[in-house]
Amino acid sequence: MKRNGMCPICYLKRIFVKSKPTSVKPQLPDYNSGVALTPPMGWSSWNTFHNHINEQLILETAQAMHDNGLPDAGYKYINLDDNWQSSQRDKNGELIGDYETFPNGIGELAKKVNALGLKLGAYTSNGTLTCEDLPASLGRERLDAYTLAKWGVEYFKYDFCHHVALSKYAPLIYSISLSAFDGKAVEYSVQNARLSGFARFMTDNKLPNGRYVSGLDSNLGAIEYDNITVPADGEYVLTVNIKKKGMYEKYLIAKVNDGEEYEIEFPPQKKYNVTARFQTIVRLKAGANKIKLFNPVTSGADSEMYQYRRMGQALKEGAQRVAEERGEPVKPIVFSICEWGWGKPFNWGAKAGNLWRTTPDIRPWWWWIKMIYEHNVKLYEYASVGHYNDPDMLEVGNGKLTHDQNVSHFSLWCMMNSPLILGNDLRSMDEKVRAIVTNKKLIAINQDALGKQAKRVKKGGVDVLAKPLADGSTAICLFNKTSHKATAKYDLNKLADDKYVGFTRKAQYALEDAWEDSTLASDGKLSFKLRPYESKVFIVK
Repeated sequence: MKRNGMCPICYLKRIFVKSKPTSVKPQLPDYNSGVALTPPMGWSSWNTFHNHINEQLILETAQAMHDNGLPDAGYKYINLDDNWQSSQRDKNGELIGDYETFPNGIGELAKKVNALGLKLGAYTSNGTLTCEDLPASLGRERLDAYTLAKWGVEYFKYDFCHHVALSKYAPLIYSISLSAFDGKAVEYSVQNARLSGFARFMTDNKLPNGRYVSGLDSNLGAIEYDNITVPADGEYVLTVNIKKKGMYEKYLIAKVNDGEEYEIEFPPQKKYNVTARFQTIVRLKAGANKIKLFNPVTSGADSEMYQYRRMGQALKEGAQRVAEERGEPVKPIVFSICEWGWGKPFNWGAKAGNLWRTTPDIRPWWWWIKMIYEHNVKLYEYASVGHYNDPDMLEVGNGKLTHDQNVSHFSLWCMMNSPLILGNDLRSMDEKVRAIVTNKKLIAINQDALGKQAKRVKKGGVDVLAKPLADGSTAICLFNKTSHKATAKYDLNKLADDKYVGFTRKAQYALEDAWEDSTLASDGKLSFKLRPYESKVFIVK
């Protein structure tokens, strides 16, 4: 399957071998929407149904989730993946559900899902189209976020298909101006600004002041105005006046008072005239303000971070706007970044959303699931409360996975603080699968308030993972990766030297088996025989 336009093996090479990490922009705060304080739990339509979804199927699935007791275990999101929307927007330019398969609209569907005590999730892409070539949200982030919020959507997956990167090039600026929407603008020449980095003055007598600034490309230079004075707190029009050059796109950030950042995109410029004007709305405080102009994009990863961050902010603004219009509490929207791991989103995901895909799409193939695990398990230091590495949805109950493979898959995802998004057909889920995905002890490990992802403390044919828990205990997973029986051996006392795990050495330990209703006493020296691909999980107290 080539959902993302690339063969599976090529895709793995792109993610795990060829791509390089990017640096986090330290000036950006972590994303916080007051939601997803533990990994989200729910169901998604993609793994089983792909593009064959409709209103009846979603309602049947929501009813099945309710009837199977999954909400009592913590599952609450019913997520529409690609193909819920029509190929056309409505007369107001808003997204709309497919006229045939979702005839009553997504807002009505959300109400019916909510009536079952569940929450509805939706999907688009950050490109020009979704992966199934339907309307996506590039350039329409605020409108689409507001539309989702109006419908009552509370989970949003934002894909990466038809992605268009931000330009690393910056415009040639000769002045800026500020106005309070009254047509009375105050202009500030670049000659009154401070330049840094590679930014430099250039001469052009055709310009109003004869000078402009170049050298702002790729975060190499900046223009800084230190004394922009306005009479009152509020919103103002910031106009950036540029010298036209080049049939290529350009990009700029206006950073105000070392805080909020505002994006401005510049289309290719035809030279019928020498100059052009581009605007954004900024919030200023009464008195003196600082405005810094720069282009932070040095790589594709930088571009992705700013684009996903743009949608994250739009989701918060949309939810707030709807709450104010209706006089109701804010319904925050979980923001799931589905960037496939191309730009190493673990480096910047916490600046943009609640969770970020670290890998290609999952498949119900055991070797593929292990490959995803091997990559995601190394990223434990990047996860925290409200911010999670996402190795993609669960395939438990799908394909030809054996019982032990299903148990190990679920155990590993719980240990890694992964979102627990089911991908099987809940209407026909058998009791063995239900017992796996509703295991209270494993879910408690995943939902632990400390929010720390498990660390692999031993690698080999049998991996050992250790996850510190909020009550001071430690979850231990012994995972047999091999196709033959193996003896798992590990001395828990070694963990006393691991600062991340924070384990306290004792003479005796109680090992509570998370899959069996039993507790063992141990001196810390573990030895268990495991079947092929079997996992054992213990809560060590």
